[in-house]
Amino acid sequence: MSVIGWIILGLIAGFIGSKIVNKSGAGMLMDIVLGIVGAIVGGVIFSFFGASGITGFNIYSLVVAVIGAVVVLWLYHAISGRRSI
Repeated sequence: MSVIGWIILGLIAGFIGSKIVNKSGAGMLMDIVLGIVGAIVGGVIFSFFGASGITGFNIYSLVVAVIGAVVVLWLYHAISGRRSI
């Protein structure tokens, strides 16, 4: 997948993931970063369970990236919530 494909997939996945967890978007740049990191994390998670990770610019890859983005945001909130105590 090309760099532009990763950016577009990252933007869409990051936006959907931040809407699910935060109920609002995190901004275009943060949504792109969140989506790309989410795609990597989602690929690792899916590979661990024997499924394929990101396979290209398609709905399956978007679902993998959104699940990864939700996991990344959930971990971020769990760690940052612990620091404030």
